[in-house]
Amino acid sequence: MRAVIPYKKENAKSRLSTVMTKEQRETFVEKMLLDVVATLKEGGIRNIDIITPKACDVKKEVKANIIEDDTDLNDCLNKYLSQKEEPILIIMADLPLVKFSHIEDIVASEADVTIVPGKGGGTNILFIRKPEKFRVKYYGSSFENHCMIAAQQKLSIRVYDSFLASTDIDEPQDITELLLHGQGIAKDYAKKRFGKTESKGRVKISPFNEILMS
Repeated sequence: MRAVIPYKKENAKSRLSTVMTKEQRETFVEKMLLDVVATLKEGGIRNIDIITPKACDVKKEVKANIIEDDTDLNDCLNKYLSQKEEPILIIMADLPLVKFSHIEDIVASEADVTIVPGKGGGTNILFIRKPEKFRVKYYGSSFENHCMIAAQQKLSIRVYDSFLASTDIDEPQDITELLLHGQGIAKDYAKKRFGKTESKGRVKISPFNEILMS
């Protein structure tokens, strides 16, 4: 089996622009990618491909095969799947909370397609045993899209329910979950820039310059 990680560094994570500069966001996504690759390897996956618009955006310390492709996410992944005959794990690069035990559980599934839903109807991870019979359709309610595609192809489905695996880091409040539950270098990077503030409601992040000013 193989794992594939779609990855974009340039001007990444625009929804974090209220708390991070462009350069900080690009460094942050690098750290998350490194965490995801390390988790895959810890989970026993050695064959890892990274699909990216610019190969030069992936640092040399990322031990993976780099595939340069600047087409749409769905187009490049569907082309990738059409060329594979072995089981494929598609995992997003912004999942630093995923643990190796999650990966082990997901790839042990006997279902034809295992789906890890993300927030807001997204899809964080797909494990596809028969890639030649499946196509992806990200954006919008991709979780529903992928369930429908599997059903149309008469493929069995398992929905993998995990808070940590379903938490992608897209918005400022997501960094709170990283600070609370993370273990890797993405958390270390975030800890240097953010603190946690507590009130009667939920825990929130505060950039250190705001904490010092308050």
